[in-house]
Amino acid sequence: MKRILALLLITSVLFITGCETFHGFGKDVEKAGEWVQEKAE
Repeated sequence: MKRILALLLITSVLFITGCETFHGFGKDVEKAGEWVQEKAE
């Protein structure tokens, strides 16, 4: 579980630094959340 949280934190930081607009940020967070849900199943 800690490993998943660490990966989520790292990917979140990468997405935040990688996007230029809040609209893009929302899409990045949504994709990251979907990825985490898939891995959790």
